[in-house]
Amino acid sequence: MNLCDIPAWIIASEEFNQSSSPLHIAGVRESNRDFFNKLEQFETASERGRIFHEYLDVKFALHQWSEYTGKARSSLRNSYLRFLAGWGMDSNSIEGAVMKNWVQSRFGVAPTYHRGVLHQSIDGEEDRRFAYDRMKGSARTNAIDAQLDLLYEFCQYELLRRWPEQSMFTLYRGTNDPEEHPIRKTESRRESIVRLNNLVSFTNDRERAWEFGSTVWKTTVTRAKIIFFSGLLPDSLLSGENEYLAIGGDYRVHELLY
Repeated sequence: MNLCDIPAWIIASEEFNQSSSPLHIAGVRESNRDFFNKLEQFETASERGRIFHEYLDVKFALHQWSEYTGKARSSLRNSYLRFLAGWGMDSNSIEGAVMKNWVQSRFGVAPTYHRGVLHQSIDGEEDRRFAYDRMKGSARTNAIDAQLDLLYEFCQYELLRRWPEQSMFTLYRGTNDPEEHPIRKTESRRESIVRLNNLVSFTNDRERAWEFGSTVWKTTVTRAKIIFFSGLLPDSLLSGENEYLAIGGDYRVHELLY
């Protein structure tokens, strides 16, 4: 189950990575039509990023956190920016659990790893820990799923606005534990189809990828699966790593030689 017009198994497939099919979360563009229409008035990405920040501040009352105390105060302070920062620090953090759960609820792609391999079973220790982390994280903030919905749709808007002719992106991922990713099919000695977690970090900088692991994979990511990228927002988080966050699933990867 998901909130898209494309089935989850297709979104998670390797074939979808080679397509240019658009992907949208049901109702988000429609219920925020005035916001997306307003973006058309601005020529620069920095202006549009500023409008995005301001729109979410007002829509979710994020700027009013100082007027509250206790849990209400912290829930408003813990916005999408804090969750992006938490992911950047540690994808297995509480913030990471919330974002993985959001991907599953919106796109139907289940997580495969969170501080351990997940088995989608209530009996597994790792699965219980993931459930605890996501519930604890969701309780910390005000409508984080709805905030992330808008972040995704804004990201899709910006990708199309900035690079209208580019539907595929060549990205890289460094890892120290390639064996944690199930191999779906081996194509050759250095090329295979692997199952990546439902939310995964890439970089568009080949050399930078080596800083994150002794094994580096090169792959193609379709525009529709990109949730966030460095430079999307003013004073962007994760900008030093040229990072892209994308929906996971099956990816054809080519292992690079240093």
